[in-house]
Amino acid sequence: QSQLVESGGGLVQPGGSLRLVCAASGFTLDRYAIGWFRQAPGKEREGVGFATARGRTKYVSSVRGRFTISRDNAKNTVWLQMDNLKPEDTAVYSCAAGFFEGDDYNIRHYDVEYWGQGTQVTVSS
Repeated sequence: QSQLVESGGGLVQPGGSLRLVCAASGFTLDRYAIGWFRQAPGKEREGVGFATARGRTKYVSSVRGRFTISRDNAKNTVWLQMDNLKPEDTAVYSCAAGFFEGDDYNIRHYDVEYWGQGTQVTVSS
């Protein structure tokens, strides 16, 4: 079964850090761009950033400088390092394999072949 599985979410205090993991099984990530998205309760899903197959990254302005996407195709894994977390970062975070475009405010997805099930991130004191 081909799938993406996220892990690493949890409860963290404001200003803290978390590192999310997006692991692929049943297929190889090396030809896919990987996007990270989040959905807070009562809100629409929004993109936070993506990494191309070659590792070029793009982030929306609300997370730029705090979030970092990295990937190791040999390990079939992508990470989302989140630093200086804020309460407004609370959401379910998901990764996706496909094609993405973005600007400072939006990450748009096209031809997504795989979505992960998501991992909860809660930022609260």
